Amino acid sequence: MGEVSRKALVDYSDWLLEADAFRDYAPNGLQVEGRETISRIVSGVTACQALVDVAVERGADALLVHHGYFWKGESPCVTGMKRRRLEALLANGINLIAYHLPLDAHRDLGNNAQLAHALGLHADGWFAGGQGRELAVYGRLHEPLGAAELGARIAGLLDREPLVEPGGPEHIRSLGICSGGAQGFIDEAADLGLDAFMTGEVSERTIHIARERGIHFFACGHHATERMGARALGEHLAKRFDLEHEFVDVDNPA
Repeated sequence: MGEVSRKALVDYSDWLLEADAFRDYAPNGLQVEGRETISRIVSGVTACQALVDVAVERGADALLVHHGYFWKGESPCVTGMKRRRLEALLANGINLIAYHLPLDAHRDLGNNAQLAHALGLHADGWFAGGQGRELAVYGRLHEPLGAAELGARIAGLLDREPLVEPGGPEHIRSLGICSGGAQGFIDEAADLGLDAFMTGEVSERTIHIARERGIHFFACGHHATERMGARALGEHLAKRFDLEHEFVDVDNPA
């Protein structure tokens, strides 16, 4: 296996994901500086202590995640849980590289593009552009499906039973997808005339919107809908720079 400089890998990833184009809730790119060269990457959804511990155990040079640290509004104090996570990364020379919205929105490697491809969605366009780039994909399914059929397909893909609110037409032909906590985009999906909208989380009002606006709604789990992007980006970087890569899924029912 080869190796690449930290700067080259981060610069390429920032460019690939257009990281500077987003108004995000946390810094994108290199969040914690580790060793200068990288040959082994561990990727995952969230840089929790369990995933950091795996990165240490595997001798990773970089931990690549969707949910990193230093979120807007959180305490800046390095104490308790935050201190323990940072201490483990710094003591072992592990770079923490995180991409939040850029890893939702990428047209090939992103969470939503990956979900669309896996579900057999022919992408027609993107919506939900308030953060600098459109985050959500929409399009046509290869074949019309009932709400129960699409729910079963999602369950098989994500290994998780979705919450299904069957508020739309008998057959679902068009679908919008936005991973994570994007239930607020259901109105935009309805404005586009879509038959169904899929995301990670649900709010109380989301159900009423689905019923009253005539659109099916699928809440499939925040974590479950955001596994694919970090894995796809890690695999892409490993192939491009001849690196070792391992995706580690730390289970989270949320």
